[in-house]
Amino acid sequence: MPELPAPSVPQATAPVHEPRREDCPWCGSGRLRNRLRTGDLRQYKPGNFTVDDCRDCGHTFQNPRLTAEGLVHYHRTVRGAPRDATADALVALRGSRHRHLSAARAMRGFGEPESWLDVGTGHARFPATAREFFPYTSFDGLDDTPSVVRAVSAERVEEAHVGRLSDPRISGPLRARYDVVSMLHHLEGAPDPRAELHAALRVLRPGGHLLIETLDPRSVFAALLGRWWLPYDQPRHLHLIPPRNLRAELETTGCTVLTLDHRPTHIPHDLSGATSLALSHALPAPDTPWRAIPPPPFRRHAREALLRAGLPLVGVAALADHLLAPIARRTRLANTYRLIARKSL
Repeated sequence: MPELPAPSVPQATAPVHEPRREDCPWCGSGRLRNRLRTGDLRQYKPGNFTVDDCRDCGHTFQNPRLTAEGLVHYHRTVRGAPRDATADALVALRGSRHRHLSAARAMRGFGEPESWLDVGTGHARFPATAREFFPYTSFDGLDDTPSVVRAVSAERVEEAHVGRLSDPRISGPLRARYDVVSMLHHLEGAPDPRAELHAALRVLRPGGHLLIETLDPRSVFAALLGRWWLPYDQPRHLHLIPPRNLRAELETTGCTVLTLDHRPTHIPHDLSGATSLALSHALPAPDTPWRAIPPPPFRRHAREALLRAGLPLVGVAALADHLLAPIARRTRLANTYRLIARKSL
């Protein structure tokens, strides 16, 4: 997304939340508990955010949730705003070529689809990778940013759709058009993940397949690391859905869940991500466009020097992540899962 001029302080601190809700958005239970309260640990934008979970179904969600305007604000790249480069690089692992190859390979056992829609495609790097396994498939992309339009020019997808799949103006004309719909790390950022799921089923043909990869809030690392657990990524992640909830929702629609697995999708970045975030926030605060008085130069230089000095510590944590990965993938330490479901005929 292109950089925009830094907003003024009133714009950056304007209310961007919906009213707080007292029930679970997934099951309707009123038995909620607070998981954490935090700020924007990666991009340092102003604001405080609360994550609750449901004692009955385990659904984890931002409460109060950002408004549509708030989502735009916190996804926007602001010129001059600091970033945690190490944490950003770890988050980017979710969209690495290696993981895209793994997701595409998982679909080879279901035949070659004629048409495929990738939801939340961004720059459509996943369709470009999946085409290596499915050269005769027609790939389309959907995203709520104009990036997907540029992906058409780059010949990564054939058609681009801008918006949300749950918008009837988008899903209506696409009804029963696709053999495969993929949602890779899309549901956690969707304001209404259930509506996105049902819209995905509407655009699938009977017998078509739904491929989902998303974060698991039941991960032991989530409890151990608290607000430093990188997958929380407040305020950009709105919902974290436990696997049993996603399975039950799809089965109630008549779908058959064919695969539900953590092993190929676990991302070994829990300890290194927490170390990077904690280190960054233990140091002198960075300069930001919304600070009334910038820090003196010696504090900026000290921060940069200490961040560089702390990189070996992050490296040690990354090594621990990779050593633990074989165990994590097979236990409750896993942070991500893949679900493949078939729509009923």
